[in-house]
Amino acid sequence: MELDLFDGGYNAVLAAPSYAEFRARLSAYNCQRCPRGNARSHIVIDRGNPAARVLIVSERPGDNEDIQGKAFVGRSGELLDRIMASIGLDTNRDTLIVNVVKCKAEVDRAPTSAEAEACLPYLRRQIELMRPQVILLLGAVALKYLAPSRAGDEEFSMEREAGQFFTVAEYPGVQFMVLYHPAFLLRDPTKKAVMWEHVKRLRAWLAARR
Repeated sequence: MELDLFDGGYNAVLAAPSYAEFRARLSAYNCQRCPRGNARSHIVIDRGNPAARVLIVSERPGDNEDIQGKAFVGRSGELLDRIMASIGLDTNRDTLIVNVVKCKAEVDRAPTSAEAEACLPYLRRQIELMRPQVILLLGAVALKYLAPSRAGDEEFSMEREAGQFFTVAEYPGVQFMVLYHPAFLLRDPTKKAVMWEHVKRLRAWLAARR
C-alpha cells in the first residue's frame, strides 16, 4: 500500500476494507494529488458492479463522465454497452468500468505520466478489492500503465496485441486482454468486425469458466 505520511485522507481511501467503503471514502476525499483535481466537478470512480468477474479499464473521464460522476457514459460508453451486450454482458451488472485517472483535465487530453502515477494507487486498490477474473484494457494508454513491459516493446502493435489473452506478474490469477477503445471504433468503423472477433474470444473464455 502506497501511504503518504502527510495525507490521512488519502491513506484512509487506500486502507478501505471493502469496495463499497473505498468508493465512499474516495467520493468524499478532495484529491489534489495532480493538476486534474483543479478541473473536475466529480471524481469519477467507476460504473457497474464491483462483484462482477470482468473489470474494464479505460484511460480518463471526459466532460459527460465528469458531470454525471460515472465512468463511460458518453458516445463511447454507449458503444461499449452495445458491444458487451452483443456477447450477453450488461455493463452495469456484469462488469465494472474504471479509468486510469479519476478526474477530467481542463481540456480533454490523455493523462501525463505524472498524473497517471499519482492516480494508479487508487486503481491498484480497486483491483485488489474487486478481485476480477478478467481485466479488459481499452486502448494503448490503459495497457501502458497496467502492463508497461508489454506496451513498452519496441515491436508493439495494437493490431497484433488486441484480442489476445495474457497475464501480468503483478496480478496473479487474472487474465488480461487489450481491446480497441470504442472512441477509436467511432473514428474507424472498419475495425468493428475485428472487435467482434475479439469479444467472441472473451465470451468463449467466460463461458468455459461459469
